[in-house]
Amino acid sequence: MTILYDERLDGALPEVDRQALIHALRSQLPDLELLDRQEQLKPYECDGLSAYRSTPLLVALPRRLEQVQQILKICHQQRVPVVARGAGTGLSGGALPLEKGLLLVMARFKDILEIDPAARCARLQPGVRNLAISQAAAPYELYYAPDPSSQIACSIGGNVAENAGGVHCLKYGLTVHNLLQVRMLTVEGQPLTLGSEALDSPGFDLLALFTGSEGLLGVITEVTVKLLPKPQIAKVLLAAFDSVENAGHAVAAIIAAGIIPGGLEMMDNLAIRAAEDFIHAGYPVDAQAMLLCELDGVEADVHDDCERVRQLLQQAGASEVRLARDEAERARFWAGRKNAFPAVGRLSPDYYCMDGTIPRRQLPAVLHGIARLAAEHQLRVANVFHAGDGNMHPLILFDANQSGELERAETLGGKILELCVAVGGTITGEHGVGREKIKQMCVQFSGDELSLFHGIKRAFDPLGLLNPGKNIPTLHRCAEAGAMHIHHGQLPFPELERF
Repeated sequence: MTILYDERLDGALPEVDRQALIHALRSQLPDLELLDRQEQLKPYECDGLSAYRSTPLLVALPRRLEQVQQILKICHQQRVPVVARGAGTGLSGGALPLEKGLLLVMARFKDILEIDPAARCARLQPGVRNLAISQAAAPYELYYAPDPSSQIACSIGGNVAENAGGVHCLKYGLTVHNLLQVRMLTVEGQPLTLGSEALDSPGFDLLALFTGSEGLLGVITEVTVKLLPKPQIAKVLLAAFDSVENAGHAVAAIIAAGIIPGGLEMMDNLAIRAAEDFIHAGYPVDAQAMLLCELDGVEADVHDDCERVRQLLQQAGASEVRLARDEAERARFWAGRKNAFPAVGRLSPDYYCMDGTIPRRQLPAVLHGIARLAAEHQLRVANVFHAGDGNMHPLILFDANQSGELERAETLGGKILELCVAVGGTITGEHGVGREKIKQMCVQFSGDELSLFHGIKRAFDPLGLLNPGKNIPTLHRCAEAGAMHIHHGQLPFPELERF
C-alpha cells in the first residue's frame, strides 16, 4: 500500500511559477544537474520510508558549493520550498519531496577532504557514506563510532540531520557526541559555521541545536567528525532468560555496576526464533528473552569485565550464558541481531517499525504493555531493541492486503509510542520524526513547547521554506498523520564488520 503525501497538512504552500524557476536554475545548472521531466523525477519520490510518495516539482543535483548557494538564493527569491536530500535512506520520511518544491540532492558532494590522525578527526563533504569514513581512517587504526544499520549507504549529512545512532551508541554516543564542526548554508544561501575543530567554542551550542533538526534550519555543506582508536579487543556474551523481567533486571544490574558495554541488545522470543531461522546464529530458540552484551577496550580490562558481566547475568536469572569462542562466532551473534528486521519480515508480508525510547527501568512494564496492546488489536509484535539505552524497535506484523490490518497496525503503533511517552520516554531515538511521527509530536510536547520550536524555525527560516511539513506539526493541526511499514522485508543493508 502506498500513501500519497497530502500537502494540505502543511497549510497553504505558495504557488510556484515552474517555468520561471527552471529558467533561473538553468543559468546555474547544466541539463544533467537539473531534472524536470516526469520520468527523471519519479526515482526521487520517496526516501527509505517508501510507503509515502510525492513527485517533486524539480530535482537539483549540484556539484559545487557555489551552485548550492545560487539555488537557495533563487528559491528564496521566488518563495520556492526546498527539501535537502542525502542518500535517501531515512526511515521517517524526512526527505520526502514536495509537489510544489525543489528537491536539493547533495549526494554528489562525496569527497573526504582530510583525515587528520594527529587530531583524530575527519573533514568531509555531506555526501560521504558513513562506512567510508571508517574505511578511510582504518590505515591509522582509527574509526568513526556511530554505526546505523544503513551505514553502507547513508551519508554523513543525513546522519547529522537525523542525529543518527546505532548499536554501539550506548558507549560511544550519537552523531551529536561525535561532531566537532558543521558548515552550512542558510535558506538565503549565506554560509554559517557551527562548532569548532577545537575542544569547545563560546556562545550558545548551535551545533547541538542544528544536529537532528531534519533539514529545517539549513543545508549542510561540510562536516568535521571525531575519530576514535580501534579497541584492542571486543568480546560478546549471549545470555538467555525465561522472562523479559529477568532480562530487564540484568540490563539494570550491568549499568548499575558501572560497566558500559559497547553494545547491549535485547530480543524477545518471536524475534529470536525469526533470526535463528534466517541466520542460524546459534540463538536459544526456547528463551523468552535474549541479551547480547559486547565489551571492548584493552584486553585485560575486557577479560575482567566479561567475568563480572557473566556473574551479573547469572545472578539476574539467566538460564544460559555463552561467551563467543572466536571472531567467527562473535560475528554470527551480531549477524543474527543486525538481520533481525529482515528475518521478522519473512514472518509476514508487512511490518510496521517503531522507534520509541523509554527509561531502562521501564523495560519489563513496557514489554508487557506492548503484549497487551498487541492482543487487543489482534496483531503480533516482535521486539528488538537497544536495551542499554532503552531505544525500542517493536515490529508490528500485518498484511496490508487484508482489509483493515494496516489501519490496526498504525493505531497500535501510535498507542505504543504514547505508552513510551507515558512512562517518561520519547517517540523517537534514531529514525527522526519526519512525516512518520508528526502526529505523536502533539503527544510528546505541549502547545507552548511546539510554539518554541516554531520560534527557532522562524529565526533560521522566517518564510518556512526549508522542508515544510516535517518534524514540527503545524500548530492547531495535530491531526497530521504518518506511519512507516516495510513490505516483504525490503531492507537492502547487509551485515558489516564494525571496525
